[in-house]
Amino acid sequence: MKSILRASLVCLVLAGSAVALTGERMAPIPLDKMSPAQRKVAEDIMAGPRGGLRGPFNAWLRSPELADRLQKVGEYLRFNTSLDKRVNEMAIIMTAQAWGSQYEWYAHAPLAIKAGLDPSIVEAIGAGRKPENMKDDEAIVWEFTTQLRRDHSVDDAIYAKATEKFGEQGVMDLIAVNGYYDVVSMTLNVARVAPPAGEPIPFKQAGL
Repeated sequence: MKSILRASLVCLVLAGSAVALTGERMAPIPLDKMSPAQRKVAEDIMAGPRGGLRGPFNAWLRSPELADRLQKVGEYLRFNTSLDKRVNEMAIIMTAQAWGSQYEWYAHAPLAIKAGLDPSIVEAIGAGRKPENMKDDEAIVWEFTTQLRRDHSVDDAIYAKATEKFGEQGVMDLIAVNGYYDVVSMTLNVARVAPPAGEPIPFKQAGL
């Protein structure tokens, strides 16, 4: 009995140490320790285009039905949105910067560049500056996203420009990508999910 108790205590200490070393508040859940509902969602995510349980998904698994619904919304907004990936990723990194979400920046700044966003624009967004020399659609996404987050709405002028450029579906997808990645960034910040050690980041994570 004593040996079992000692082993259990060692496991608890090691688990706590792993969380302390990473700074995360919610320890990863091994597949064999998940509830059936958690495991189904986890396996669905791993089998999808993301291929793994990175970012907010470990935290979301604490509420498996919520995790399932959110990950499906996120799959659409990341992989199937009507917006060009370049401006979609631009909206995502603007959200990461607004929330000071280091992990979100680490994950999506390279994707924005890969999708064709000029590195100087990515750098300016990371520094909290309005980028220069933006293309027309980038300037619309910048202004729309900035107004939406700052003013909690957008004025008629930018709404008209966005609708003309992206259509009503594109406007809805732009609103949704901002909102979804707000939830992602909130989760990452509260759960204290950090990028790997040594990764460059342009800002300090909120609350740390």
